[in-house]
Amino acid sequence: MKKSLAILFLVLLSANLFAQNGTRLIGFDAKSMGRGGTSIGFFDGTELLMTNPAGISFLSSSKLNLDISGMMPKVHFKNSLNDKDGDNNFFPLPSAGFVNKYKKDSKFTWGAGVFTQGGMGADLNLKNELYRTQTYGYNSSNGTYYPVKGDYQEQTYHSKFAVMQGGLSGAYAFNNNFSFGLSAHLVYSQMEFGIPYSLSPSIMKGSAMPGMTFGQMFSAPPSMGGFGYNEVTATADMKELNVITFGGKVGLAYKFNEMISFGFTYSLPSKLTYKNGKATMDMSKQFEDAMGRAVMGFYSQPGTGGIPLDTAFKYIGMNFASMGIDLSKGMLANYDLEVGLKLPKSIGFGMSLKPSDNVKLGFDFEWVNWSNAFDKMSLTMTNGSNDNINKMMGGSTVTIDFPLNWTDSYILKVGGEYYPVNQFALRLGYVYGSNPVPETTVFSVFPAVVEHHFTFGAGYKINPNIMINAAFETALDRKLTGSNPHLVASEYAGSTSELSTNLFHLSLDWNF
Repeated sequence: MKKSLAILFLVLLSANLFAQNGTRLIGFDAKSMGRGGTSIGFFDGTELLMTNPAGISFLSSSKLNLDISGMMPKVHFKNSLNDKDGDNNFFPLPSAGFVNKYKKDSKFTWGAGVFTQGGMGADLNLKNELYRTQTYGYNSSNGTYYPVKGDYQEQTYHSKFAVMQGGLSGAYAFNNNFSFGLSAHLVYSQMEFGIPYSLSPSIMKGSAMPGMTFGQMFSAPPSMGGFGYNEVTATADMKELNVITFGGKVGLAYKFNEMISFGFTYSLPSKLTYKNGKATMDMSKQFEDAMGRAVMGFYSQPGTGGIPLDTAFKYIGMNFASMGIDLSKGMLANYDLEVGLKLPKSIGFGMSLKPSDNVKLGFDFEWVNWSNAFDKMSLTMTNGSNDNINKMMGGSTVTIDFPLNWTDSYILKVGGEYYPVNQFALRLGYVYGSNPVPETTVFSVFPAVVEHHFTFGAGYKINPNIMINAAFETALDRKLTGSNPHLVASEYAGSTSELSTNLFHLSLDWNF
């Protein structure tokens, strides 16, 4: 059993996932997805283990559900240097649920399942203003050299944030109409980032000279002996970030009669602390650019015209050596990494209506508290391996709060299903989820901005106990333009992040 679960984890988390609202999928089963993901008040599937565990009390029999979904996201990023699509990816997303009604007259019902909760990610190759080949030209009129920027070197922008959860659920029916349910889940998450990572020069707290930190030197204007940077950039790679934590859900279900039912659910927040990760910080390109500015500063001094370029570099190297920087050690550091993040709490309400024997209608409303979860991502890098970086940063430990500043989201789902004959069902739905990502922090590899979703599906009963369901979901293309100034990096100021997604869902329902 443990080996099977481990294989399932690997399958689920081998891909970059794209969520449908924030970092969350809007449904977990082809049956509900066909009708817009409405589930909280629909007491008819094992998806209730994730949406409203109280509802399993009203299932008519034990049930096994196996679901496979396929996701095909399309991401696009545009700024002053780029106008590019991301990789065309296809991601399989399996899930499974089981509910045991071992005694039909029992007040207690239990179930177990494993579900892909969601995630996000992207892969792009983009130009960045800093990453250009640099050579040196010669001004024959005064005998000085100056740095010349050449072609851009496209950089890899990669992210992966994946979440799945599963465990046990139980429901107790107080009577034929009212039930209380509880889910106790393990939550497993994986994270990766690989991007040019920009920060304020103030992060460099090490002393360059008496009365001046490296941050002050990099940010000060050239007239004051500085480099004039508003931000410093490193090629950052964060990986091997995994966490197992706990999550839970509480649900209420009320079945007024065979025509009307209601559901209420509360999902607890989960704290994600990714430990034992690895990070690299490569400031080589930033330092190369700083050396180019230092060359211009050297030749701006009186009497330096005609001095060879290698002599200028030796002089600049001596200046850095006096600050404790050994250029022979390079500018790449390895770190141990810990990352802190949270999954949000949420509150949902749902209802279903059965106006006739062959028509069912549903409505769900959910509030997701992103503002208290994705306000920031805390990064703690320790045991820095490069003395040069440690000198500039003021130690071998670097602590960063990466800004996210997401806002709360409101999700509205409406849908229904129609049985033209007893063996066949048609379904249709619509979902609106307000975008939680603000203009101040949206960036290329975290474009979770889609809002409008349309779904349709069908189901066919092979026999009274087995039903095959299929659904298609499309999240309409949405663009979000980054603010100027931007809290993440200047390259995202005025940029446009764009996302659309298509998904198909296929599931097997077996009643026994």
